[in-house]
Amino acid sequence: MEETKKQKFIDGFTAFAAKFGSEIHLRSLRDAFATLMPLYILAGLAVLLNNTVFTWIFKGATLTSVQYWGTVVINGTLNISGLAIAALIGYHLAVNRDFENPLAAAIVSLATLVVMMPNSSKITTVANKTVEAAGILPFSNIGTGAMFAGIIIGLVATECFIKLSNIDKLKINLGDEIPPAVGESFNVLIPVLIVMSGFGILSALLFNLTGLNLITLITTFIQEPLRHIGTSLPGCLILYALGNLLWFFGIHQSVIYSSILEPLLIINMTQNIAAYQAGKAIPNIINVSQIQTFALLGGSGCTLCLLIATFIVSRNKASKSVAKLSVAPGIFNINEPVIFGYPIVYNIAMIIPFILVPTLGIIISYAATAAGIISPCVVQTPWTTPVFLSAFFATAGDWKAVVVQAIILVLGVLIYMPFVKINDRVMAKQAAESTEE
Repeated sequence: MEETKKQKFIDGFTAFAAKFGSEIHLRSLRDAFATLMPLYILAGLAVLLNNTVFTWIFKGATLTSVQYWGTVVINGTLNISGLAIAALIGYHLAVNRDFENPLAAAIVSLATLVVMMPNSSKITTVANKTVEAAGILPFSNIGTGAMFAGIIIGLVATECFIKLSNIDKLKINLGDEIPPAVGESFNVLIPVLIVMSGFGILSALLFNLTGLNLITLITTFIQEPLRHIGTSLPGCLILYALGNLLWFFGIHQSVIYSSILEPLLIINMTQNIAAYQAGKAIPNIINVSQIQTFALLGGSGCTLCLLIATFIVSRNKASKSVAKLSVAPGIFNINEPVIFGYPIVYNIAMIIPFILVPTLGIIISYAATAAGIISPCVVQTPWTTPVFLSAFFATAGDWKAVVVQAIILVLGVLIYMPFVKINDRVMAKQAAESTEE
């Protein structure tokens, strides 16, 4: 009876998590950020070269000239991230809804975000005077500061556009004798006019009645509170642990991590990159690069530690065989062979260190950064970057971060060791029972 209740709970939780992970807006959000990730990595590389490598090689006017490359790359990646995420969310949401014209949805999403921006902005001149300038789009409105606004406006504008586009009476059919691109444009002409005009009216009302704009409102009252809660140390630990717990049920941790936590961590990362490029204090200890560097040693659950522990203490041939096959991909933080082959899925003995070790990595790296022992993460490295290299590059060349990462690796191995022995005993007992049957 007790076993039946337990199985019902597991089945129910699995079904809920799977349904949650497949929710169309969250899935579109994951797809959009995954598409945008190369731009963040390139921005991190540009910042790293501009502020470290180039300064070692060049001086004076030559340094300024060479750093121009990094500046324009950052402008084309980090500083347009708000616009880019809005367009990508529009596109991926349309694709996930099987809408026939996803490019139109992307354009409407991007254009609507611009419609909601203020028509004038305060800028600082060379003489450090603040003046009001009209008819410009400063990077503060289209870059990292507009990312959450881009997400919300992208989702809402795209949903409105798709619903209106599916109303036959709003379609303009010019027949089959015209080029397809022209026909598709006229098909969505009226929905585009309605959506953008509607948002334009909202923008005008906000400005004329309150002097505010939707970008500022979203950033102030939605983005910042959510970001501070989700990327606080307790909030991050809880969300990341829940994500890793899903692996126990065979569900990818991206259901929670990529949909809820990672977008907030990426915003923190983009703020760090911008601050580092500008020579300002780094605002965020917790960010996407910090999690990947100190809580992803070999993949989710820091399974590189598990592999090392297996080679040291395991006596089970199957576990050692899986470990041997998993080393090469594990070096690059790819650990599906471990999760499904060791396995981690439905393995109570292994899920405990699988959650505990990454949690420890986040806490140790947070404490070391807060104490000034290591530099904050300011470079977005690819998640496949091997251990030690990831710590060095993510912190813009801080060797002490490599030492901290090594300490986490060793502690992780020590934590995994007793659980590997327990797993050996469980597998031996299961093999014996199977033989008796």
